Amino acid sequence: MPNKEKMPEAQTGSLPVLLLNGPNLNLLGEREQTIYGKQTFEAIEDELKQLARASGLELLSVQSNHEGVLIDQIQAARNTTSGLIINPGGLTHTSVSLRDALLLYSKPKFEVHLSNIYTRESFRHHSLMSGAVDGVLCGFGVEGYKMALNALLKIF
Repeated sequence: MPNKEKMPEAQTGSLPVLLLNGPNLNLLGEREQTIYGKQTFEAIEDELKQLARASGLELLSVQSNHEGVLIDQIQAARNTTSGLIINPGGLTHTSVSLRDALLLYSKPKFEVHLSNIYTRESFRHHSLMSGAVDGVLCGFGVEGYKMALNALLKIF
């Protein structure tokens, strides 16, 4: 069940940034380390929250293996956040509904992939999300998340 609570504002008065991670990303550090690295999901999340906090922003993080939860989070965040970073995981290549939700989110948004999806299996070469976001970062590992957060900071 998605969290329906009102999202708090950051200390600076600006709205928080929402970080969404899709299916199986909760197992980072355990799964396919040669592709996704050894850093755990929790460590990545903590590092990004610290980076945001150092810049005066709050980072809200949601990971779900369920497409509908991610869609609900995007819908709820439309008026309560200042930007969005999403790693849709495997939904990148299959979810028209998630893409439609991203199209409804009118604030800056970035798609992130730890691996370079264009050098992997052919079914991963097409992202349904890319046309619904302001930028795509793939193949940079964890740095891709940081690059997306820094890009949002420059936009604000």
